Amino acid sequence: MRRSDPTHKHYRLDERKIKRAQEILGAKTETETIERALDQVIGERKRDLLLVKAHKRFISSGIRIKDVYGNLEN
Repeated sequence: MRRSDPTHKHYRLDERKIKRAQEILGAKTETETIERALDQVIGERKRDLLLVKAHKRFISSGIRIKDVYGNLEN
């Protein structure tokens, strides 16, 4: 993904959340922390949409699942 030119923004954010996210992400700066967190959210959303699409295709395919353990409803 091509990055756009940085833009200066001013936000009021919880410093503790930024520091915690920075630790979790292993980011060196607050800017890197926010960039990486946004990238992760965008990536997760793309994966979620692909999963929903695949699930719909599977359901509409008519494939039957054999429940060898007897746990699924008919």
